[in-house]
Amino acid sequence: MFHYVARRLLHLIPVLLGISFLVFLLVHLVPGDPVRVMLADAGSPEQVERMRRQLGLDRPIYVQYASFVVRAAQGDFGRSIHTRRPVAQEIAYRIPYTVRMAVAATLVAVAMGVVLGAIAAMHHQSALDYGTMVVALAGVSLPSFWFGLVLILVFSLHLRWLPPAGADSFLHLILPAITLGTGASAIIARLTRSSMLEVLSQDYIRTARAKGLGPRRLVYRHALKNAMIPVVSIVGMQFASLLGGAVIVETVFGWPGIGRLAVDAIFTRDIPVIQAVVLVAAVIFVFMNLLVDLLYGLLDPRIRYG
Repeated sequence: MFHYVARRLLHLIPVLLGISFLVFLLVHLVPGDPVRVMLADAGSPEQVERMRRQLGLDRPIYVQYASFVVRAAQGDFGRSIHTRRPVAQEIAYRIPYTVRMAVAATLVAVAMGVVLGAIAAMHHQSALDYGTMVVALAGVSLPSFWFGLVLILVFSLHLRWLPPAGADSFLHLILPAITLGTGASAIIARLTRSSMLEVLSQDYIRTARAKGLGPRRLVYRHALKNAMIPVVSIVGMQFASLLGGAVIVETVFGWPGIGRLAVDAIFTRDIPVIQAVVLVAAVIFVFMNLLVDLLYGLLDPRIRYG
């Protein structure tokens, strides 16, 4: 296990270097002079030159990249053009909000998705099965910003049960978590259903059924655990995506996470912040992928780490 984890971590090095190179190119892919773009063509020639020196853009490109990688590895992403604060501090302040929302949304998604998927599989080709999958398809198809606005309209403006925006209390978390969780739950429900149907057709399930095991015990004790292996993968990826910043939902609900930070940075042309957010999101995604692979072994003892 230790050797497997060490080898996977070594394999991540070229992946992370490739991601850092693409993020680094963000500055140089901006049409025109990136410094003038960040200053919105409003800076004097002295200000342009000063910012170019501050960002290190006056040095050879390979030196810029090496410096970017070394500083990023140390958690130094420079200073925000807009707020003048260190970007690492900005992200450290925002990311707990995004983690809180991602955890809540994932709990909603897993609870809804696994239950709906298991019910659909247990009532295969029945009205309940078709109805559940129609709900799942609708959940996947509906844009999250539209669903979020509907929830605000119903539960905030008409019923006045929940606040429409902000992050001051647990009540502020409910609507964005449901908005994000519903979309993810639809994917999990469809995957749980297909995985459950495959597991329920296995010989050991038929044997357990022939021995008189009740349907509820058969499903929850034997089938569901083995059906969860592919589901864990999609749950991990969904969680990583949410941690990377649910940009639209954070904007709709005024949630101060890193997705909202990215949107603000785009509008203010704050390229150091955009670079840092993209890099952090990508790194989170890569390490969540590794964590999901390790969880496979806990769910299925047949999987051995070589």
